[in-house]
Amino acid sequence: MSRIDELIAALCPEGVGFKTLGELLDYEQPGKYLVASTAYDNSYWTPVLTAGQTFILGYTDETSGIYPASPQEPVIIFDDFTTAFKWVDFPFKAKSSAMKMLTLKAGALDSLKYVFFAMQMIAYTPQDHARQWIGTYSKFLIPVPPPSKSNVKS
Repeated sequence: MSRIDELIAALCPEGVGFKTLGELLDYEQPGKYLVASTAYDNSYWTPVLTAGQTFILGYTDETSGIYPASPQEPVIIFDDFTTAFKWVDFPFKAKSSAMKMLTLKAGALDSLKYVFFAMQMIAYTPQDHARQWIGTYSKFLIPVPPPSKSNVKS
């Protein structure tokens, strides 16, 4: 029995349902949030993000087209080619058009953080340089426990 099976048996004795990430998450293309200039400076306020290892590429002085993430309205940024993703709870600009911003669909679950943790358990490595969200990644199933069990706090 896997660790997830043990947890489901212990915490949700009636079992859990499964849903695809696409059933739980909306995605937004970053077009209106893309940074116009790469003249970054650490004295500026707005971070420019990538979903990859670097995460914060620099800071921009651009004041329009800022994605309004916050602790109350967080987002998962997802690299559509590498499937790397990060949790973001502060305003930012995006660098790449390959990034998607993922948020909970209305009424889908109580916790985006739960989905974020579940995504960390997906063992998948893209085999080619192609967009991954629509055709592959959004189709992965994750366990969906009752609402009282999925409300993971930050």
